[in-house]
Amino acid sequence: MVKYRDRKVAQEVQREVNDILQKRVRDPRVQDVTITDVRVTGDLQQATIYYSILSDKASELKKAQEGLDKATGLIRKELGQRLRIYKTPELIFERDESVAYGSRIDELIRNLNKND
Repeated sequence: MVKYRDRKVAQEVQREVNDILQKRVRDPRVQDVTITDVRVTGDLQQATIYYSILSDKASELKKAQEGLDKATGLIRKELGQRLRIYKTPELIFERDESVAYGSRIDELIRNLNKND
């Protein structure tokens, strides 16, 4: 039997974390952070939240990660109040590399077309 609960919870977590980042977290380091994906373990104990930011600078990436790490407690508390699940999952923030990878591929294709 296939269980869809983890995917439903992941969608809810993604929507709520985006809302919390926009409305509740006042840290300027997480101002431009966008949540791209959420993966929740089958037992709903951990949620890995993938994010991206517009800047490619290493200093901006580091600041964003520090800001998210600092705000994890507030985000988890807010999630606990908003979601109707028994236990709020532990949150792990990771940078989504697929956005940068896609931009790199796009740039390479443009350069290829320009050279022809």
